[in-house]
Amino acid sequence: TWMILSRIVVTSKETKVQQISRRFGQEIFVADDMAETLDIAKTVNPDLIIFDDQVSPVQIRQFIDAANTNSINVPVIIIGNGKNENQLSVEFIKNGASDYINGTQNCDSLEQAINKIKNNSGNSNNEQDQDVFFADDIAASISMVGKSKATLKTLKMIKLVAASQCNPVLVTGETGTGKEVAAKAIHTFRHPDKPFIAINCAALTANLLESELFGHAKGSFTGADREKTGFLELAESGTLFLDEISEMPLDLQAKLLRVLQEKTFRKVGGTKLIKCRATIIASSNRNLKKEVQQKHFRRDLYYRLNICPITLAPLRSQHKNEDIPLLAKYFLENSSICPQKKGKIKSITKLALEVLQNHDWPGNVRELYNIIERAILLETTDKIGMSSIIIDMDQYDEQAESNPLGHLKDFSLSNAERELISRALQKTCWQKTQAAALLGITRATLYAKVKQYNIEKGSYIPKLMENKAQDLSLCEPVTVP
Repeated sequence: TWMILSRIVVTSKETKVQQISRRFGQEIFVADDMAETLDIAKTVNPDLIIFDDQVSPVQIRQFIDAANTNSINVPVIIIGNGKNENQLSVEFIKNGASDYINGTQNCDSLEQAINKIKNNSGNSNNEQDQDVFFADDIAASISMVGKSKATLKTLKMIKLVAASQCNPVLVTGETGTGKEVAAKAIHTFRHPDKPFIAINCAALTANLLESELFGHAKGSFTGADREKTGFLELAESGTLFLDEISEMPLDLQAKLLRVLQEKTFRKVGGTKLIKCRATIIASSNRNLKKEVQQKHFRRDLYYRLNICPITLAPLRSQHKNEDIPLLAKYFLENSSICPQKKGKIKSITKLALEVLQNHDWPGNVRELYNIIERAILLETTDKIGMSSIIIDMDQYDEQAESNPLGHLKDFSLSNAERELISRALQKTCWQKTQAAALLGITRATLYAKVKQYNIEKGSYIPKLMENKAQDLSLCEPVTVP
């Protein structure tokens, strides 16, 4: 398995360089140039910076000098274009780069370089964090936080299944328990350098889901003006994750069963048999045995999937509840929702942790993550206290009705922030430097916010903000120096 870092900044427009970087980082920040790289590094405190060979050794020296001036001590790795450039690699390392990787083909070379950096850095804080949050090195590599009996049992099953040839694999658990995390963990252990493709069976109509899974031949139905490659084929010898398989229509379940048994399939309207080489991992938040009894799920498919199921315990369960403080602290330390508060909120009070442990968590780990993210936005001190732990937003809205700041449900801080950023980007035609100047924030902070709120060009601005915007300077034409 690969050494996984928390944050990596990638300065490259090459897709392959970005792809190889994503295998080694939980969060990837892509920069356009060195100036933006430096801005992002100031904001997110990355573990590694990766450049492609479009920069020169002299530019790397200039960047490292600038980083040192700003008290940023982050290792730099250069990924070359795969040609034999021994002299160039020497020049990069002479000018301060930690390592030079000649090409994107071999992940092992990058892993070795990262391991060397980790070993040389002697970063006791990272080792301490790993000891605090994770059961072992393998759990740390897949970010499976927790040391409870339930977590240890899940981790044991993941290792057991991943080391076998078990295919298909079934992962069950309530909404928000981390079924996709478990699926990615199996994928990472079994074939990390192969594709991982996820599809939500509940999000598509029956016909569209069939076309997405199997692909279709040109002319197989109205609108099929070209041949389509399905996810079963795109997954190659990697992993196809079928999320919420209980929502799959019964007739499509029968076709999937045939794929699992025969290891072959045909495109919709096609005649050629295609070999299925992927590991199929299915998940469900329903009790499939009950679904079978109620005739909502095929009995034969259930028994075909139920070879060595991995069941994720809900957060409220006796053997999982003790992971809540670890998860809360991990989410706090690794949050990027509010970059300007990074490192300033250092802990969670004992009373706040008690509130978290006494909640029944219908949304499980996902709900806990959202509550900590919300608390970071609301907290004004260096510790998250009870006042920032808002479990039920409806109750919070009722309390806020008499507040002069207004009704949070209609005009929350996060909504207002998102709308202001969207409007600034629209006013400046998506010139991020100008938009950041207009908002009075750094380009790196703007970059993080755009990613956080998933703001895209042409994103819709609600009428609420249109009405409120008349009081804001962003409504007027702007000129940014």
